[in-house]
Amino acid sequence: MALEQNQLHFLVIPMAAPGHYIPTIDLAKLLAQHGVRVTMVTTPVNALRFGSILDQEIQSGLPICFLEFPFSYKEFGLPEGCESVDDLPNMEMTRALMQAYSSLQTKVEQYIENLVPRPNCILADTFLLWPGETAKKFKIPRIIFDGMNCFTQMCNHVLHVSKVYESVGESDSESFVLPGLPDCIELKRTQLPFSFDPRLKGISDFNEKLRVSESKAYGVVVNSFEELEQKYVDEYQKVKGDNVWCIGPLSLCHKYESEKFQRGNKSSVGKNDCLKWLDSQENGSVIYACLGSVSRVEPTQLIELALALESSKRPFIWVVRAGHKTENIEKWIEEQEFEKRTKDRALLIHGWAPQLLVLSHPAIGGFLTHCGWNSTLEGVCAGVPMVTWPQFQEQFYNEKLVVQVLRTGVSVGAQKTSAFWLVEDESGELVRSDAFHNAIEMVMEEGKEGEDRRKRAKELRKMANKAIEEGGSSHRNMTRLIEAIKNQERTMKLS
Repeated sequence: MALEQNQLHFLVIPMAAPGHYIPTIDLAKLLAQHGVRVTMVTTPVNALRFGSILDQEIQSGLPICFLEFPFSYKEFGLPEGCESVDDLPNMEMTRALMQAYSSLQTKVEQYIENLVPRPNCILADTFLLWPGETAKKFKIPRIIFDGMNCFTQMCNHVLHVSKVYESVGESDSESFVLPGLPDCIELKRTQLPFSFDPRLKGISDFNEKLRVSESKAYGVVVNSFEELEQKYVDEYQKVKGDNVWCIGPLSLCHKYESEKFQRGNKSSVGKNDCLKWLDSQENGSVIYACLGSVSRVEPTQLIELALALESSKRPFIWVVRAGHKTENIEKWIEEQEFEKRTKDRALLIHGWAPQLLVLSHPAIGGFLTHCGWNSTLEGVCAGVPMVTWPQFQEQFYNEKLVVQVLRTGVSVGAQKTSAFWLVEDESGELVRSDAFHNAIEMVMEEGKEGEDRRKRAKELRKMANKAIEEGGSSHRNMTRLIEAIKNQERTMKLS
């Protein structure tokens, strides 16, 4: 692909997990639509899995290409073809996968070495350390892609600075207020990300390295929009300086049904079958329950969820996934004839679901989510209220944002982060079916509280769509980002 004169060239480096890879693909598309040439560092399986959504647009001239480097599976003890976190047989292999990705540094640097002119910018996932070293070596500005939001960043910042969590015990009952935030946000120690757990020395050490690496970056790109969390955007900009660009929601770059269906992975349900089922339901009547791309919820816990969905007497879509224990929940579904019992009002999707397509359908009335940021933001874009069931990491922050700040969600009452990411057979707390049932009823109710929640959700959807349009806040921020890199380029030529 020839580089046009004065055309910026971004080298984009995603992290090997669907929740990071998918929005990075969206970001690459958005940059290219703004006239930036994008080269995306990837591996063969991931290029096929995540990149195919862009094939048609690349063929029609969108300036994106994939720079594929094969993996040395054996060298890192990974199964053949395993190139993403959700493909790992167990989560204990995450470290090996990250080491395999770090080994790409040498190949990327050889590519840059031989490239004339060199890229104008390296845009890399916030959880990758080595692109910072590469950017420094070649004197290329590095921008971090933060797949979270400014609210989460401010929660992490005040916890890190204040250490307020150290003054409380580890019991489920004791909570504390995060100091200095625009809203009164209370959390429990059991709900904090792993980096604040003193028992996990390796993780807190890694996070310290990330903080140092982030402080040396030129700026941060955030998958959010200013109107959603303006007070937290302002606070985060004070912490980071001016170079924070909210350019989301990134998922809205996909306008057509075919794109929404194709995004992320091959769906285990046909597009027409999915739409036919949704079309047969009344508007706003369906509960959509999906717990994220790396969901490894224990089958005993999923049974509680299934029973709640059944007892709700409402139509529902349930995305059935439990990592290497999926067979166990599938066995329960078969033995208990669950699909037969609910066949008149249920669609079970076994595996990957076309979430954007489902959420954008008018039949969806509520979204039961694990509160991963991609899913949360997609729920916002769909204008649907949410039932929140956070599992781990920053998901408890996102629940606070949805339930307390935006007031578009109802919590199931989870009190404790799940440790499955660290200890595969750690079951954690058990949320009972009546807690799910009650939260679903509150979200779907037709009284004033439910109506107000739905009204707020719809208003946020309008704001999200307006933000990405020409003249909107995210569109302006993308223009500002591109101009900032052009200015950097001019400055470097003069120096």
